[in-house]
Amino acid sequence: MAQEGGLGAPMRHVIDWQNPDFTDPDKIDAELRRVFDICHGCRRCFNLCDSFPRLFDLIDESESGELDTVDSKDFAPVIEACTLCDMCFMTKCPYVPPHEFDLDFPHLMLRARVAEFQRGETGFWDKKLADTDGNGKLATKVAGLANWGSRRGNGLTRPILEKVCNIHRDAALPEYAHGTLERESKSEDLVINTDAPAFGEKAVIYATCFSNYNTPEIGESVRRILAHNGVETEVLYPVCCGMPQMEQGDLAEVTKRAKTVAAAMKPHIAAGKKVIALVPSCALMMKFEWPLIVPHDPDVQALAEATCDASEYIVDIAKTHGLAGDLQALDGPITLHIACHARAQNMGAKAAEMLRLIPDTEVKVIERCSGHGGTWGIKKQNFEIGMKIGKPVIRDANKNDPDGTGWIASECPLASLHLQQGVEEWGGRTTPAPRQCHPVELMAKACGV
Repeated sequence: MAQEGGLGAPMRHVIDWQNPDFTDPDKIDAELRRVFDICHGCRRCFNLCDSFPRLFDLIDESESGELDTVDSKDFAPVIEACTLCDMCFMTKCPYVPPHEFDLDFPHLMLRARVAEFQRGETGFWDKKLADTDGNGKLATKVAGLANWGSRRGNGLTRPILEKVCNIHRDAALPEYAHGTLERESKSEDLVINTDAPAFGEKAVIYATCFSNYNTPEIGESVRRILAHNGVETEVLYPVCCGMPQMEQGDLAEVTKRAKTVAAAMKPHIAAGKKVIALVPSCALMMKFEWPLIVPHDPDVQALAEATCDASEYIVDIAKTHGLAGDLQALDGPITLHIACHARAQNMGAKAAEMLRLIPDTEVKVIERCSGHGGTWGIKKQNFEIGMKIGKPVIRDANKNDPDGTGWIASECPLASLHLQQGVEEWGGRTTPAPRQCHPVELMAKACGV
């Protein structure tokens, strides 16, 4: 029997989303009430995200000050505020399985959203915003126009985006590249360092929608680092991992994507290659979420076991083989934000471990939510709340680099964009803001590639 305060690792159950009971409204309401009552009595997660303050205010302002006088229809804002960051499950909650209370707050919020999606309550523009492949394929063909239209301060287009698509006019949006990572990688003939200790290793890079369409430089940096260290890589991008669709409760679409990517990666895995995911959210999906959503597919399971986060793979190469050549110190300190979905992989702070391989370079780590939460943080009703959630990170980033001589980095490109905006505009700086960069780009600089 599980004991409160025990040291057993958190465990998760298969997401039985095709069982009719999973979306039964009465059963969902009963489970929400059970879990919310436990959360009300504990309150350890009050400062993690906006779900918990909303829940506690709801209860405290009720007639009895207890959950019994809260109407179930008022649970919707609590469910909506969960960004599925998993930090309550991974770092705070003492009641996660194997504890007998069996509490998994993020997956319960997911369950409620699956029911909402099946009832047709997900808006048209929310679905379009989550269609990263459709948006990326179109926008990369007209990148100049797309980036002009999405740029902050564009008084013509941003008010329209806010009114029609519910995207806050002041939220920084990622730019689109003029070519995709997958296409560009085929035309870039990298020279593999045959003198490197890891020469002979091979890996396949899963481009992820963000690196493929928005920031190819992340994937390009990983490929150059690995080529310098003797590792031959190939870039594949079958389809987006489906994290945006999972946030909306569309698990049928997530299942379809999991099977598509697993099938594409199968021959590479059979050849003994590791699969490198360039964004932590995608690595989390492939390692942990897909096997719970598609539990009986051997290809999905094999992919989960073969998947590495980018910094995780580079650190493993350094430990197992050693790195090629001497790393060069960077011109300034690094403030490194460890993304929630990197922490949720339970692999340790691999980006920090990687950057600390660079000599004579100060690395200061911040482990706290940025407040972005995928598409959640750019919506009109959430943007300022997201900035408020990210304020401790913004404050620490300013404190770590008061002169603006260094770098601010996050493995999550959306968190990085969010934090850079916060540091520049919400930090009260009188000096330039630290330069924004992805950790693997900094590693590439140190490698001289």
